[in-house]
Amino acid sequence: MNGASREALAAARERLDALTDSTSVDAGSLADELASVTALLHREVGLRRVLTDPAQSGEAKAQLVQRLLGTQVSGTTADLVSGLVRSRWSQSRDLVDALEELADTADLTAAEKNGTLDDVEDELFRFGRIVSSSTELRAALTDRKATVAAKGALLRSLLGGRAQPVTERLVTRLVTAARGRSLETGLESLSKLAAERRNRMVAVVTSAVPLSDPQKQRLGAALAKLYGRPMHLNLDVDPAVLGGIQVRVGDEVINGSIADRLENAGRRLAG
Repeated sequence: MNGASREALAAARERLDALTDSTSVDAGSLADELASVTALLHREVGLRRVLTDPAQSGEAKAQLVQRLLGTQVSGTTADLVSGLVRSRWSQSRDLVDALEELADTADLTAAEKNGTLDDVEDELFRFGRIVSSSTELRAALTDRKATVAAKGALLRSLLGGRAQPVTERLVTRLVTAARGRSLETGLESLSKLAAERRNRMVAVVTSAVPLSDPQKQRLGAALAKLYGRPMHLNLDVDPAVLGGIQVRVGDEVINGSIADRLENAGRRLAG
């Protein structure tokens, strides 16, 4: 997002945090309702354009939201969406993207409140690794001809009783309402949102063998010192890494594997 949309989303995040800080607000229910509004505005392009039209006053758009949603969702959700449409958006799609992020954040806040956020982070990462290692599963989950019900049933068979309820809800929404995103991109975005709930970054660590607890602690401390923020480690094992580790933080790769050092040496010799 750029310009006005970025500012609007920042303000919406603050309003959501203020709402979910209240013990009277059910963050999980709020997430479900925000997801429903996201689906509505994704489907109704004309309505989305009206609600982001800079020629219309913010108050007029907020009143339209109240008329449309007032009896369909809670007052808390309707007020939050009203605040969103009062803001200016660089393009209409940004409003839908923002609503989707707020829905996901509300669910992650629910996990944080009940003490399962770390589990959710790990489960999202593990599910991503399972998908990337199975072309058949990925094809089933991304098949445009498959019905929402069929995809939901498949996810329940994979995650039901094996993962936290928040993990299952997040993954199900991502798979059944992808909105043009790849499954991998969506899972990575969810992992980043989960890490941001604790003001920390995510490092994907790949090693030839599992790291010991002391190794994990030393690596986490070193990365936290390097980046100036707490670091959540998503750990993966790949026998192709002959030794050492490979660490990815965002788009940056810190490569310390023997395989890559040998490859680099070979390139220098060939040169």
